[in-house]
Amino acid sequence: MNVLIIGASRGLGLEFVRQYRTAGARITATARDEAALERLREHGARALKLDVADAASVSGLAWLVDGERFDVVVINAGVLGPATSGLQAPTEADFDAVMHTNVLGPMRLLPQIAEALALGARVAILSSRMGSIALRGNADHWLYRASKAAANSVMKDAALALAGQATVISFHPGWVRTDMGGAGADIDAATSIAGMRTVLAAVKPADSGSFFNYDGQRLAW
Repeated sequence: MNVLIIGASRGLGLEFVRQYRTAGARITATARDEAALERLREHGARALKLDVADAASVSGLAWLVDGERFDVVVINAGVLGPATSGLQAPTEADFDAVMHTNVLGPMRLLPQIAEALALGARVAILSSRMGSIALRGNADHWLYRASKAAANSVMKDAALALAGQATVISFHPGWVRTDMGGAGADIDAATSIAGMRTVLAAVKPADSGSFFNYDGQRLAW
């Protein structure tokens, strides 16, 4: 199996690398800084320097993966942004940082990796239940919520555009004990990634465009 993990410097991305390598997969993984790239190499991955918020950086990805045929692609890079409660307008800088990473990032990445997908590939965008409009119960972190709702829209359009070539889904990884999720979260990274890997191994073309919990439950979005 040939796997590409976008945003693998730590947390969920790095755990994807660990588990797929343990399963014997060939891994290409991206990170922004040299220390993170070295960690990826230590885990046996081909490490590529990439900043999803930088247009010039992303524009070179197609060349870097030219000739590859990935069976699985995971777009994991994301940022939380400011903590807010209620209708607190974000600054332009915060808006740009969150939207550029969580929305524009996948929109730039997907065209770059489209020709490197094996026939029948599975592509996952790491979203969040916080982005679901149907399941939303409060307005905390509304900038992050807006970005993940938009990321699900990007996923659906990619599913339509890549129909017949790849199955494209998005995930709520659960509330995970990572730097983003915090120490009080429900599950550890190993549990989240094991669940998502199981789902990715099982999804079929008819599932393309769907939003899944890490344990395989379908989510409204």
